This record gives sequence, C-alpha cells and structure tokens, in this order.
Amino acid sequence: MDRRQVLAYRIAEHGLHRTGRDAAELAVVRAGLQDSMRETALLGLVARLDGDVTPSTLLDDERLVLAWTLRGAPHYHLRTDLPEVVRALVPLDDADALARMLWQRKEIAATGLAATEVVFTAAAAIRKVVKEPMTKGAVSAAVTKVLPPSLSRWCRPCGATHIQEQLMRIATPHAGVRLVAGASPATLAPLEGRGRLRKTPDPAAATAVLEHYLRLNGPASPGEAAEYAGTARAVVDRTWPADLASVQVDGKVRYLPASRMAALENPPEPAVVRLLPPLDPFIQARDKALLVPDPARRKEVWKMLGNPGVLLADGDIAGTWRTKGSGAKLTFTVTAFDPLRPALREEAEAEAARVAAARGFEKHTVTWVP
Repeated sequence: MDRRQVLAYRIAEHGLHRTGRDAAELAVVRAGLQDSMRETALLGLVARLDGDVTPSTLLDDERLVLAWTLRGAPHYHLRTDLPEVVRALVPLDDADALARMLWQRKEIAATGLAATEVVFTAAAAIRKVVKEPMTKGAVSAAVTKVLPPSLSRWCRPCGATHIQEQLMRIATPHAGVRLVAGASPATLAPLEGRGRLRKTPDPAAATAVLEHYLRLNGPASPGEAAEYAGTARAVVDRTWPADLASVQVDGKVRYLPASRMAALENPPEPAVVRLLPPLDPFIQARDKALLVPDPARRKEVWKMLGNPGVLLADGDIAGTWRTKGSGAKLTFTVTAFDPLRPALREEAEAEAARVAAARGFEKHTVTWVP
C-alpha cells in the first residue's frame, strides 16, 4: 500500500465523508473524541456531520460523557462505553502505571512508591472528595491535604501546592469522576451510578483501545499504538490484538484489523475538503511522516506549542489554518502548502463558514497565504 491509499482509507473510517447522522454513530466517538483546545471536539463534529452543528450537539446529548481518559486528556465517550474505557486504563503493573504518567514519570518515580499504589491512593482520595460538582482547583486543594507530600508540587502561577497534574488526570476516572462538559473553569463531578473503585486490570479492555486505534489510524505499528494509548511498547505487546492483518506501507510492516482489509484495499475516493481542528483524531495518528512526508511542513503542523488546524484537500493534508475572533467576526488565515485549484478554495471557504457558525460568529472572512 502507498500512503495515498492509506489516507483515503483513514478519511473514510474517520467519517470525513459525512455519512454519519449523529455523533453517537461516529467511530471517532466510540474511540474517544479529544476536547483539549479551541473547541476541538465541536469542530471535529463539524468536519464529520452534515447539517448544523452547535455546542448543544455535544453539551445536550445525554449519550455522551466527558472524562480524563486516554493519555490523561479530556475525551468525549459514549456513556455506555465509559466503564470499559476506565477498565482499559487500569494499569497492568507498576511499569504500566509509571509509563502512563508521561511527562511526570520522573517525579512519580522519585517518590520511591509503587506507581500502581500511587494511582489508586490518589483515586481513593479524589473519590472521597468529589461528592458533588467542584472546580478542579477546589478538588486539587482538598486532595493535596490528604496525600503524601511527595505526590504534590509547588505551582508558581497559582501560588499554591497541588497534586501532580498528570497523576490527578490519570487517577480521576478510576475514582468514578467525570468532567462537566462546557464548564469553565474545569469542573469535576461524580459519575452517576459509579461502582466501586476497580483495581483489577482488564487486558481485554486494553486490547479494545488498541483495536479502535488500528481501525481508525491503521495500518499502524505497536509502537505507534502505544504512544496513542499513553503507555509503554512492552505493555502494548501484552495486549496486542490477535485478529490482525499485516500490510506493507511504503516498505514498512504495519497492522490493521483483518475485518478492515477490504475497506483498505478499496477505499472511496477521498474527494473531500475539510478544516480539521488541532488535535483532531485524524492528525492524532502517530505516523506523522506518513501524514506529512516533508519535514519542514511537519514542523508547521505539529509545533511545540499552539498547533494550527489542518486543511484536508485532494486526499492529503494540504495546509494549515488559524482563526482570530473579534466581536462577532471570526477571521481565518489559511496557509496552503501548494497552490490550490479555485474549486478547492471555494470548498474550503464553505467549510470556514460552517466552523464560524458552529462557534457562534455572525461574520467571517478568509485570508489565503500565499
């Protein structure tokens, strides 16, 4: 398989042909739809659903729930799926628990405590504190008072000591606590009908997370799947799905659920133009060199801070986009990697109108660079 065919397959699997009727039907929601910055989840739906999409599409859908899950990032899930997702996040062992701390692994390792013990000690404390909706800051302050000092750090911007950020995010779903969608500042609340705190690993649930990734962003490698799941490659090797097909992609062996091979071999024409937001599931694929082969262009898509959205056109990532709001007007700046046909520009401008409407702006303009 070459990259163009793989991208055509992914465009279809991600629902970017707009064949889904509502959010609950989308495979990206079943896998977990991240909502971390600049209305990522809302704009992800704008790119995938036909008709009007507004904040109420997410906020008023009782089938959906927002929680810190994969990699400790906030994701929308189907409420019926969330128990399995939380079971998938139960560490298999201390190495898995420590790997899930990602950017705070060193701090947790330095405590000298078993990482699994750390996770569930924090989860028990959060569960005890959150009995009604509370701001993240209030929860952090209350939990920090009862946890060992080694699990906290001084926060200069707040002028206070807090529980380690990633530890709080990793522990919260195990505590039976969700995020309140649309709340600012971030607000936590107990999950309705939450059961007991579960400490027993569920390898089958962990495997299901990998299967979702391989379906959406496959063919992929175990290392790429591990990065997406937020754990170590050795952990993924223990929960790697069984019914996979191996595929050569640009000379590299990659894997896909065997049930999706026919779809990979005969994907529909990727004749769609979409404005995908930062952290959209399509660009959450970990094989960045396949998505954007040119190194200079990759640096424009994935930055250290403040990623732009991406322009999808002609079955490829064709550029980036940013917005700036002022009053009732939203200004788009779209940077094309290569000159685009007028018809593609018109379609991109129509997508900009959908984005502006979803965000509640009455007016918008589009500026092209170059």
